[in-house]
Amino acid sequence: MNRQPVQPSALPGWRSPATGFEQPFEMLEACHERVLRMLALLGRLRQHLKEQGCDDSARQAARDVLRYFDQAAPLHHEDEERHVFPPLLAHGDAQTVALVRRLHDEHGLMSADWAQARQPLQALADGQAQGFGADDEALFERFAACYASHVEKEEQLAYPQARGLLPEDAQAAMGQEMAARRGAGRPQR
Repeated sequence: MNRQPVQPSALPGWRSPATGFEQPFEMLEACHERVLRMLALLGRLRQHLKEQGCDDSARQAARDVLRYFDQAAPLHHEDEERHVFPPLLAHGDAQTVALVRRLHDEHGLMSADWAQARQPLQALADGQAQGFGADDEALFERFAACYASHVEKEEQLAYPQARGLLPEDAQAAMGQEMAARRGAGRPQR
């Protein structure tokens, strides 16, 4: 995975690749880039708290991380479980099927870790905490490491195989469904 390092001054989520739902695998990869940016933001937040303490920018960073992993990450996992995993389970060899089962299990592990990790982040965002404890730090480390490994397996192994199994019209339908679940294309109110 060739990722550019996140610049400390970069605001995660503000700039993303110009990819639309008509290119669903590129959109999934763009989501991975945002995941990695949010994990980098979480790392910078943790460092900021140690060096400078809790302030408005720390609380805002916590809110940004919460928003991403509460809203976008579950939709991304659902995209994969609806569109990427099924063809691999149906047509993959034993090694591919084992990989997909592991990726699916990791979605559950990451969701469970997130349910715990969001609590200290929410407390920080709400001004009810000034930092994180050792258990929180260990949880954040585990969460970030699992996500990074997960992203690499999907991009290196699962996505290329699934892309090869899905004809162009199936990929178009995949992108349309992904967009519809997010309300893309609807007028804003």
